[in-house]
Amino acid sequence: MSLITTHVLDNSTGLPAAGIAVVLAAPNGDQIAVGTTDEDGRIGELGPEALDPGAYQLRFATGEHFAARGQQTFFPEVVITFDVGDAAHYHVPLLLSPFAYSTYRGS
Repeated sequence: MSLITTHVLDNSTGLPAAGIAVVLAAPNGDQIAVGTTDEDGRIGELGPEALDPGAYQLRFATGEHFAARGQQTFFPEVVITFDVGDAAHYHVPLLLSPFAYSTYRGS
């Protein structure tokens, strides 16, 4: 199982956000893995089973999601920076709308 998982919910529709490209980046900015949210808005396998401790980023291509729906958005990309320590798993959800977003540490 991947150490990092994510899902995206489009709060403006109340539905999962399918087809959003996501990049997992290392503390130095190097790309570690890429994925695309499935029909349930999830990526269950994003990167390796283990990572060194540090501040990693998930970059979500949110602008393309809204453009495909003909909707304007204020955030063409959402970047979430989070610390990896010694936990067995990190789930990083994104709650998204055209002009706002929020996140939290999931389980």
